[in-house]
Amino acid sequence: MSNEPTVDPKTMEKIVSLCKRRGFIFPSSEIYGGLASAWDYGPLGVELKNRLQRFWWREMTQLHDNIVGLDAAILMHPTVWKASGHVDSFSDTMVEDTVTNERYRWDHLTDEQRETKTSPKGNPLSEPREFNLMFKTHLGPASDSGSTVYLRPETAQGIYVNFKNVVQTSRVKIPFGIAQVGKAFRNEIVTKNFIFRTVEFEQMEMQYFVKPGEDDRWFEFWKAERLKYYEKLGIRQDHLRFEEHGPDELAHYAKAAFDIQYLFPFGWQELEGIHNRTDFDLARHSEFCGKEINYLDEETKERYIPYIVETSAGLTRSVLMVLSDAYEEEEVGENDVRTVLRFHPMIAPVQVGVFPLVKKDGLAEKAREIEMALREDFSTFYDQSGAIGRRYRRQDEIGTPFCVTIDYETMEQGTVTLRHRDSMEQERVSLGELGQRLREAIKSYRRADT
Repeated sequence: MSNEPTVDPKTMEKIVSLCKRRGFIFPSSEIYGGLASAWDYGPLGVELKNRLQRFWWREMTQLHDNIVGLDAAILMHPTVWKASGHVDSFSDTMVEDTVTNERYRWDHLTDEQRETKTSPKGNPLSEPREFNLMFKTHLGPASDSGSTVYLRPETAQGIYVNFKNVVQTSRVKIPFGIAQVGKAFRNEIVTKNFIFRTVEFEQMEMQYFVKPGEDDRWFEFWKAERLKYYEKLGIRQDHLRFEEHGPDELAHYAKAAFDIQYLFPFGWQELEGIHNRTDFDLARHSEFCGKEINYLDEETKERYIPYIVETSAGLTRSVLMVLSDAYEEEEVGENDVRTVLRFHPMIAPVQVGVFPLVKKDGLAEKAREIEMALREDFSTFYDQSGAIGRRYRRQDEIGTPFCVTIDYETMEQGTVTLRHRDSMEQERVSLGELGQRLREAIKSYRRADT
C-alpha cells in the first residue's frame, strides 16, 4: 500500500472543533478546566463509538462460527499482572526537562538529544528512569500492599485466564477465537493528538488459539482479514499500510508482529496490532497459578498449549480514524464549501434525517409520523427549523447519509424526496418503498473515493 497521500495538520484542528461544536466529543470535566488526556463522548460521539463497536463485534463473532465473546472484569487478581510481565517490565524510560519539568520518552528523543541530554527546548535533561504505566488502586478498606490491585492496562489477559472456562462451556475446537471489547488504562506521560493517545481507552481484541506449527498460516490469514474489515468499513485503502516490527522492536512475548497503520492528519500511526504471541501467555499463567492450562484434541488425543494469534485494535483510536477518514471540505459552487463527514451508513450516528418542507398544512405532522415509523429500523433525526438547504448542510456536517423531505406531493401522491449525502442527488420514493430503499442503499453503499 502506498504512503503517497499527504497530510494537513490543520485538518486535525478542524475535526476537534467540529467534534466539540456538534456534540461528538467534549473535554472531560470541562467546567473545572478539563482533565488532560480524558474525553467525554457526547450524543453523537457515543452513537458513533457504539455503532463502530457493534460493526466490529458483528464482523468478529456473528460472521464467524468459531469465535465467541467475553466480557472480563477490569479488576483482576494482582498475580495476573505478575505472570503477564506487566508488574516487572511494563514501563517507559522517561527523562525530565530540569527547567520546565516536562517529561519525555527517552526513545522519542533524537540521537543528538540523547547524546547531549538536552530536551527539545534545549534545556538539560534528568537521568533516564523507568516509569511503570499501570494504575494502582486498593481493594477493600485497608490501603496496604496486601490490598493492591491494578486497573488493567490491556484486555487480553482476561481472555487468557478464562481460556479453560470457555473451552469447557462452549465446546469450541481449535482453531477458535475469543473476542472482547472493554476499557483499559495506562498512565501515559505523553498524551497528544486529541483521543489518539489517552490514559483511559477502549480496546477491541480477538485472541485466536491455534495448534503449534499452524500459527504462521493463521497469522497471515488474520493479517488479510483485518485489512478486509477496514475496506468493508469504507476506509480509504491508500491511507492504510502494514508496518512490521523488527527484531529489536518485538515484545517479549511475540514471535512476529505487524501494525496496521493509518494516515492520520498528523501522519502515519498505529491503528491495530496483529501479533503471534506463541504459547507465552497460557504457559505463564499455568506456571503462576499451578494448574495445567492446555487443550486436548478429542480426535487425536494430543494435548498441547495452543499458540495465539492476536488482533488488537483501539476502539477510541478507531473513532478518530473514521472521523479523520470521513472529514471532507467540498466545493459545491462559487464561494460555497460544505463540510461533510462521509461515514459508512452502518456507523453513522444518524442514518436518516426527516424534514417537513414547511411547518404548515399538515406537513409537519406527516413528517413526524414518517420519522416515528422509520425509528423502528434506523437511527433518525427530525428537524423542521430553517431553510431546507441549511438543514441538509447540518446533516452533512454530522455525517447523516440520507435525508427524507416531506412536501405537498407527499400529501397528494404518497411520495417523498430522498437525498443522498455523498452525491447530493435526490430521488422520489413512494412511502411504501422507503424503508426497503434505505436498507438497499445501506447494504450496497460504497464510498466513491475508496
